[in-house]
Amino acid sequence: MEAAGRAAVFDGGVTARPRTALPRPHRDDLRIAVCGLLGGLLVWGLGLRNNGPLVDLPDWLILLALAAMSGAELMRRSAPRTALATATAALALDVCTGGLIITIVMFTDVVYAAVLYGSPATARRLPVITVLLTVAATVVPVAVLRDPRALLLGIGVGVLTAAPAFTGVIIREHRDAARAARLEAEQTALLAEMDRTQAVVAERARMARELHDMVANHLSAIAIHSTAAQSIDDPAATREALGVIRENSVQGLAEMRRLIGLLRDAKDPGATAEAQATPTLDGLDALLAQARTNGASSGLTFTLRDARQDTRADGGGTRLPAPVELAAYRIVQESLTNALKHAAPGEVVVRIAYAPGSPLTVSVTSPFGDRPGPRAPGSGAGLVGMRERIALLDGAFEAGPEDAGDGKTWRVRATLPVREEEEER
Repeated sequence: MEAAGRAAVFDGGVTARPRTALPRPHRDDLRIAVCGLLGGLLVWGLGLRNNGPLVDLPDWLILLALAAMSGAELMRRSAPRTALATATAALALDVCTGGLIITIVMFTDVVYAAVLYGSPATARRLPVITVLLTVAATVVPVAVLRDPRALLLGIGVGVLTAAPAFTGVIIREHRDAARAARLEAEQTALLAEMDRTQAVVAERARMARELHDMVANHLSAIAIHSTAAQSIDDPAATREALGVIRENSVQGLAEMRRLIGLLRDAKDPGATAEAQATPTLDGLDALLAQARTNGASSGLTFTLRDARQDTRADGGGTRLPAPVELAAYRIVQESLTNALKHAAPGEVVVRIAYAPGSPLTVSVTSPFGDRPGPRAPGSGAGLVGMRERIALLDGAFEAGPEDAGDGKTWRVRATLPVREEEEER
């Protein structure tokens, strides 16, 4: 960069940059040029010329034309426009000095290469120019000489120019089509890989949410009651805490085995077994009963207020789409776990409301605990998981402290849209 800057010459505000050398010829072009030169020398040595000299010129100029045409072949791929200009001048000199068939054959190859390897503009214009030359070479001699045999000149010009130019057009179109197909295949493969990666990431996130929601509740209860058992010197309280610990351990193991079974079941990857294992809102009573057992020693009481309207003819309760019920169940489960960890003694209220045509709303309020730390350690992923669940269903989620009439509370609220077609299903 610095050397180029020092070599630049500033003249009147215009920067003259040093000329770059021509690129090295392709090895195939080198072979073509050498074979053409040797073949031309052989034909010249045998005295095989196309016709007599049109102009009284030295005989050695025919070799100059041959050498210039061979030089054009060297540049047929690296500098096609320069090669075409050189080949045109060499052909004119060859025709004036008698002509060698090898020189003419190399000229047709240069025209073909100019269309195939040249710029898009050259590939568009050169075939048109060759057609115009062919028409001119046909019409003008016939009009001047008034002899049908003059048509042979136009045919010869067409064979030398138009035929190789349109051959180059056909080959270039096939090459461009093959390149476009290859690029499209590469893009398709890239998009497929991106989709696969996104699917893997989404599945890992879903598994992380399920593991957290299933295990965190039981482990939190185990941590709280094990701490109580260590700090309280009361055999009855210790036995009660150990009973709660055992119950949560057994339930946690059962849920872990169920999830592992779903992950390993290759015969039923996502249908019957998963539907049977998916929690629903019908299990909220059992979930709150477990929370009452786990939170008894913390001074917490739990209340469920179910305001769902019955939309089933059999009176079996409101049945919503499985993803909606699963998300609502997990939100209540995580909120109860957070209440066990952080809430002050008091009442934890779970509210469920739904009416046909309206979204499902889930609200959990608990006394705001102003304690230096939680009763049990946590990962901090609970709120993140709840937000992700709601976002996947295009719902709304909010969580935070708010002022109530009898003190400050922590409130979690989620709104889950229910599509009519899913509800009918």
